[in-house]
Amino acid sequence: MKAHPSLNLPQVLPLWGDSPPLASDADGEFPRFTYYLPSDEYRTGASVLILPGGGYGGVSTPKEGHRLAMLLSAYGVAGAVLEYRHSPQRHPVPLMDAQRGLRFLRSLASSHELDSDRVGVMGFSAGGHLAGSLATQPEVTEGRVSDELDAVSWKPDFAALLYPVVSLTESWSHFGSRNNLLGETPDMAVAEALSIEKAVTADTCPMFLFHTQEDAAVPVQNSLSLAEALTAVGVEVELHVYAKGKHGFGLDRNHPWGQLLTDWIEGLNA
Repeated sequence: MKAHPSLNLPQVLPLWGDSPPLASDADGEFPRFTYYLPSDEYRTGASVLILPGGGYGGVSTPKEGHRLAMLLSAYGVAGAVLEYRHSPQRHPVPLMDAQRGLRFLRSLASSHELDSDRVGVMGFSAGGHLAGSLATQPEVTEGRVSDELDAVSWKPDFAALLYPVVSLTESWSHFGSRNNLLGETPDMAVAEALSIEKAVTADTCPMFLFHTQEDAAVPVQNSLSLAEALTAVGVEVELHVYAKGKHGFGLDRNHPWGQLLTDWIEGLNA
């Protein structure tokens, strides 16, 4: 399961074997893994798994997936867009796909002169929650399929969460995402465990957070609470809060957060 060594064009690569674990007739073409490899002369060594948003009811792939992969590739960072499974699939299926995606991305590094210890994740909105879960939750053991990727780490070395869903229990949570992930009557103990701000530890990877005060769908309190929790346990966090910008705008009009993110990734290795 390796990308072609001479092509830098986006490639759709098989994430699982013949059929992913916990497969459903509703999965359609998902999960789908699309790999963007930078030109040889621009490679920084870093790779990022990109998780689009969509409230766990879909994936906003063009705006929060492929455009970001192209941006990262232009700055020498390999990117992989993961269109993970979502509602009517429930937890832990999206997380299982994300863990497999990170393992797969890390396994590709050595073939393309990339660093296997500089593999991160970024996610938007509910994809931000999934990225945070990847950074804080234990392994989904159903994702072990007795192949070579079982031995590869799924833990990201860094994480970027953009206007993320963080809490699944607070009044400022995004309950549409929670319901799609856990069902209309969720087990609140599970919702508590999957609230990212309550799951961070001193071993959590460094994080980059971006949000706007104008976000009415996923309030800025999500990022503020996570930044506070990370700071409390001594984890490096970079937080950017802008006044304007409605939820889900991605890189609309080339918003400067994209440059801030690429600078942050480069600085992690300084």
